[in-house]
Amino acid sequence: MDLPEAIRNAKILIVDDTQVNVILLEAILSNSGYLDVTGVTDPRKVEAMHRERRYDLILLDIQMPHLDGFRVMEILSRDLCGDYLPVVVLTALNDRETRLRALEMGAKDFLTKPFEQSEVLHRIHNMLEVRMLYAERQRRNEILEERVRERTRDLEENWQETIRCLARAGEFRDNETGRHLLRMSKIAHRIALAIGLPDEQADIILAASCLHDLGKIGIPDRVLLKPGSFDDEEWAIMRSHVAIGCRILGEHPSPLLRTARTVILHHHEKWDGSGYPNGVKGEEISIEGRICAVSDVFDALTSERPYKKAWPVEKAVALLNEEAGRHFDPALIETFNLLLPEILAIRAANADDAES
Repeated sequence: MDLPEAIRNAKILIVDDTQVNVILLEAILSNSGYLDVTGVTDPRKVEAMHRERRYDLILLDIQMPHLDGFRVMEILSRDLCGDYLPVVVLTALNDRETRLRALEMGAKDFLTKPFEQSEVLHRIHNMLEVRMLYAERQRRNEILEERVRERTRDLEENWQETIRCLARAGEFRDNETGRHLLRMSKIAHRIALAIGLPDEQADIILAASCLHDLGKIGIPDRVLLKPGSFDDEEWAIMRSHVAIGCRILGEHPSPLLRTARTVILHHHEKWDGSGYPNGVKGEEISIEGRICAVSDVFDALTSERPYKKAWPVEKAVALLNEEAGRHFDPALIETFNLLLPEILAIRAANADDAES
């Protein structure tokens, strides 16, 4: 029989407690061109051998000491992980019950003892053809899945670049710098991880938090750039940046934009309900909004602006702790205190040019 290369090199394991049967099958297969044939008479070794070699076909006796063929198939099935492993049962038993049970356990075909060479070779060849077709399909699926993952990564990078572009647009209308957005988003990300949020959610917070003040694009210069205190009317105008930001982002279902919209809506809310725009309180405020409130206020206080000097870190930390339970989620302030050395390292690594 002229064997294709893939079938000729297939890894075949023969499991039979009778040594003469193993030797016979090894001879039949080797003489027919199969290059990788292994025999074993102790079924207890099969699991470890298959984990090491990942056989393409197993010829398995049913009646064996220590572990019968049914038990071996049960053990192997736990380690398949969706793979297709042809098992050809070797048996002298021809009764219907044995065959049905073998099929239920995962057997794909039968060889009845005593062996007839032509039947052995044809059944094994047919099983290996199916195995190779399955392996080829798996390879193609893996290639397709990798292409999908690459495309997904490209789309995610495009989303994040869109977010960064929107954030940079906001910088041109405000006195805040891009370094503030970078620092507060990195601080928010670190807090999110520290409180046990999943990595994916923390990464989304990292990207989305830099849009927290996007709506300031729509605030008139006479208010946005005013150096002094606001009157009531000006405060009302300034607070409208939350609604403006939400309108800019709309209701897009993307997790990134949904989170950004939530951050915009909630980062000025306060734990005691005295914030804006809706006066929600406690855990009614999203965790993303509560985290960004802490990171935004701390970095804003400790950063120099044309209209103010930077606060000393100690003073800013003291204020955050005073406002725990009023402005801020007290549990997040506890986490903030524990992370302070890391947060200061983030600030140092991303300092404004003047601070550098």
